[in-house]
Formats: sequence, C-alpha cells, structure tokens
Amino acid sequence: MTTSRTQPGATTRTTKKAQLIKLLGTKSGADIKTLSDKLGWQQHTTRAAMSGLRKAGYEVAGERPAKGGMSKFRILSAPAEQNDTAAAVSADGA
Repeated sequence: MTTSRTQPGATTRTTKKAQLIKLLGTKSGADIKTLSDKLGWQQHTTRAAMSGLRKAGYEVAGERPAKGGMSKFRILSAPAEQNDTAAAVSADGA
C-alpha cells in the first residue's frame, strides 16, 4: 500500500520561476518594474533571475522603445527540453 503526500483537494504551487517564464512568454513582454511588482522582488533580483534563465538556455531579449521609457523583456525561445513545459504553462495560464 502506497500513500500519497498530497492532500485531497490540494493545489500545486506555482514557482516564482514558472511565473517569471509565463510573464516573459507573452508577445508584448514585460518591463523590470512590472515583473518585480508581480513577483514581489526587488529589481536587481528580477534581473538576476532573468540572467539565470539565460544560463539555463532561454533566449531572453530586451527591447528599448523608440520614444524612450523602460525596456521590455520577453522570451524568444526556450531550451529544447523546456519547450514542452513552457507550452504547458502557457496553455494552463492562457
């Protein structure tokens, strides 16, 4: 007899990394301030997390608006083994 550690009716927790990937996965992207506010992080922590995504194989691009303002960042591509997971996160969140 095996027992499960999950409680009946318990929901799975979404990690901050998964939330960051979801926010950066949108077509329009997001700026550092928006990401930091939604994740509850300081801006330098958000930039460090994006650097970690780059090291993990994500292609994160920053785009500076022509009229000035804050740069927007978005994920252009995910690592090969993460493509299926990222698609599942997008499908669940969209």
